[in-house]
Amino acid sequence: MKAPSPDRLVIASRESRLALWQAQHVQARLAALYPQCRVEILAMTTRGDQIADRPLAQIGGKGLFVKELEIALHEGRADLAVHSLKDVPMEMPSGFSLTAILARDEPRDAFVSNRYDTLAALPAGAVVGTSSLRRAAILRAAYPQLAIDALRGNLDTRLRKLDEGKYDAIILAAAGLTRLGLKARIRTLLSPEESLPAPGQGALGIEIVGARSELAAWLSPLNDAEAAHCTRSERAFSRALGGSCQLPLGGYAMLEDGRLWLRGFIATADGRQLVSGELRGAPEDDDAIGRALAAQLRGRGADAILAAAAGQ
Repeated sequence: MKAPSPDRLVIASRESRLALWQAQHVQARLAALYPQCRVEILAMTTRGDQIADRPLAQIGGKGLFVKELEIALHEGRADLAVHSLKDVPMEMPSGFSLTAILARDEPRDAFVSNRYDTLAALPAGAVVGTSSLRRAAILRAAYPQLAIDALRGNLDTRLRKLDEGKYDAIILAAAGLTRLGLKARIRTLLSPEESLPAPGQGALGIEIVGARSELAAWLSPLNDAEAAHCTRSERAFSRALGGSCQLPLGGYAMLEDGRLWLRGFIATADGRQLVSGELRGAPEDDDAIGRALAAQLRGRGADAILAAAAGQ
């Protein structure tokens, strides 16, 4: 006997313009799958949104963007939460699960400037804004002559600060700009060789209370197998290195000729020490490939970087 379709689903979302776009995207997908279902959005402000004047690493990390949404799931006020996967902590809290990963959008970082076309064109002393320790470490390693300054706030706030002249350039996730119709603001897309993306960047993840098997079944058509394999490998790599926003760490996987190709790095905040590597394998071994690459990097100096970070 076929399981009944849902008659009402509530999506928990942050209130930022980008988060609401993402929730509305999933809302439309679900409405197409289940035309008789009423799909609603519960918009919420998270602690991560409320504290916009300090780096995430100083106030508790990316989990501050998802905790309130998880409370809504736990209390039954919402059925699912839509996240930018790169904002989801590597260790899921007990009782919750990532049940679907949507097809991935552009995973690369974007160089955004009103005056310069590329990073290489920036003069010595130019100020580059970023909220990411990963991006900051990459920039400091490759362009030590630049000044790297913290940049928090939602996407519109970051662009406004650039337009006010507080920065010569800023680095943002290209996917967010594209989703909001701001692709024209991108001067250059940074290749993975220039700026290896964060684990999960460009992908949307759907979180539910793990015990709700019927909900997982309803959401399963949204899952994209390729994106799921790639991001699972990236997250396993990060998790094995204690990945958090307090570590400059990048991880990016793609399928090439039917094989999963994972690249990863970990660095000190100043970019002076950076250990990187890559590994290939079968897509179904995604988690194991991530853990194996982390072990490879540990054997080549990552442990010293981790120990130094722990001692700060």
